[in-house]
Amino acid sequence: MSDTPARHSRRGLIIPFAIVGVLLALWTGWWLYLANQIETRLAVQEQVLRNDGWGIAHQPATVTGWPFRTRLAFPDARITAPSGHGFSAPELVAEANAWNPGHWVLIAPEGLTLARPGKGEIAISGDGARMSVSHLRDRFPDLRAELIRPTFTPMADAEPFPIASAEHVQFEMRPHLTDGAATTDEVDMLFRLIDARGRPNGPVEGATRQGALSLEFEATVEQASRLRGADSAGVFANWTAADGRFAAVKGRLQAGDSRALIASEALSAREDGRLEGELALTAERPAAAMAGLANSRSGAVNRMAAAGAAAASRVQGDRPVDLVLRFSEGRTWLGPFALAPAPKLF
Repeated sequence: MSDTPARHSRRGLIIPFAIVGVLLALWTGWWLYLANQIETRLAVQEQVLRNDGWGIAHQPATVTGWPFRTRLAFPDARITAPSGHGFSAPELVAEANAWNPGHWVLIAPEGLTLARPGKGEIAISGDGARMSVSHLRDRFPDLRAELIRPTFTPMADAEPFPIASAEHVQFEMRPHLTDGAATTDEVDMLFRLIDARGRPNGPVEGATRQGALSLEFEATVEQASRLRGADSAGVFANWTAADGRFAAVKGRLQAGDSRALIASEALSAREDGRLEGELALTAERPAAAMAGLANSRSGAVNRMAAAGAAAASRVQGDRPVDLVLRFSEGRTWLGPFALAPAPKLF
């Protein structure tokens, strides 16, 4: 018998590495294909928007993130709708998992600036500004946006902004479901504003008596497909002409020591974006908020009307009182008192 030790095949060691190498090559090929598709579709979509009157400008975009992500970076980005509304940012970053390119997260790591036609720009900074979009192949994708501890600073020569800061701002929109199935032309929306502080001498600071404002508002948007074409007539022009409404409105409001539950069967908007309709409130201590508005130095508030509404509200003392806010003719009415302009949605 030979004493030479048996030689073991190294094939068993090589095969796993070969499999990993093949899989890595296939995945890299998929990632490169996906990155190319994203760049191509981005260029096409930007051109479509430009043809529709949008302003799209940024430095050359870069695609990184291999192997598990696709990351698009847009330096010096500026997007402006035909209406003049828009935003800009030192950098916008859009990310998606390479295995789920239908779900994107967009962040502005260095803050952003909002453009308001005729009112100037507002710089927004804070701990985070991000938006996510998913189900892009559906008629109405899921949209979520949030600002984390934002501050709002008017730029030079800009009109004042009612809010100076907030703890959290959240907006969500998704298809409306009936019996588990999406309806034809409706979406559900949710808006939350948590612990907002008003600008000095502004209406929010007055209504809260230098306290905090929190608002939660949800509704179903009918004729949602008409909310498009942010042209010079405003984003709500087509929607209003098609009898678009906010239905099943409900929410809650807290302004300093004043609280209210809010509800409405339907609200609509004028072509200029200002609300129309009636909003029912079950309010606690509304006189405090009205008195604060009466003492506000904001030119947007009718101080005499607010003082009259405060006097009328004091009759109820601290008991809950049912009130109706009416948005009509571009104004906000409480009974016979025209308090301020109606909220402007866009």
